[in-house]
Amino acid sequence: MKIEHIAMYVNDLERAKDFFTHYFHAAAGEKYHNKITDFQSYFLSFQGECRLEIMNKPEMENIEKPLARTGYAHIALSVGTKETVNSLTEQLRKDGYRIISNPRTTEDGYYESCTIDFEDNQIEITI
Repeated sequence: MKIEHIAMYVNDLERAKDFFTHYFHAAAGEKYHNKITDFQSYFLSFQGECRLEIMNKPEMENIEKPLARTGYAHIALSVGTKETVNSLTEQLRKDGYRIISNPRTTEDGYYESCTIDFEDNQIEITI
């Protein structure tokens, strides 16, 4: 078995698509739009088999997303090298995104940093 895709609702579908295509080189598929329900989504493909579906619909509840909570905690995206983790983290910081942990090697051996995107979702950047 494998995870085929992960889905998350976003308030600004186009901005979310642009964020992941710009910083993480995702390839966006065609926009899906159900005209009856006004549900809209994009599938974003990264290098590998797992995809991210970003979705929007009119009746969403926008609740606070504290870092320590139950449920999905973050998305981890592999960027290939320590140098890329470092440079992407600095680019995100320069572009105004909040970095909640600077690049480091964790006790379990991962090299990573963590940022918060424009909708308060935690994204881990790793090798």
